[in-house]
Amino acid sequence: MKEISLDTLDRKLLRVLQRRADISQLALSEEVGASPASCWRRLRSLEDAGVLGPVVRLLNPQAVGKKLDIVCQVRMKVHDLESRASFEAFIARRDEVMECLSMSGEWDYQLRLTLTDMAEYEDFLMRHLLAHPTVANSASHFALKRIKYTTALSV
Repeated sequence: MKEISLDTLDRKLLRVLQRRADISQLALSEEVGASPASCWRRLRSLEDAGVLGPVVRLLNPQAVGKKLDIVCQVRMKVHDLESRASFEAFIARRDEVMECLSMSGEWDYQLRLTLTDMAEYEDFLMRHLLAHPTVANSASHFALKRIKYTTALSV
């Protein structure tokens, strides 16, 4: 994806929308100091450029019973294109995987999972992840407490 140049108004819009995606067009225009029509055109332009993705509501994991945060590192058996594609397709279908990063260094992938309890993680790990034909091994790290979590980028 091509990086686009953001001006001051674009940056103001993005900062506000990352905090309050449900803000009205009128309130947004007042907060950033631009006309509603100008804001609307800017938002459409940012969407068309791929800067703005879908509008979502973030859930509080604790409130819905997801009390276990895990970082899981994965090492592949082999690194050919077919094996990586198979693993990545498998991970994309797993709802408990919140994030998957392809890594450099000792581990091939890093997963972030949010689950209800250790039994749910054991089931995922033993019956699904380690049973996948491309996975050699993994290491799990359990979060004691969430200190900071954000989805907002600095713009």
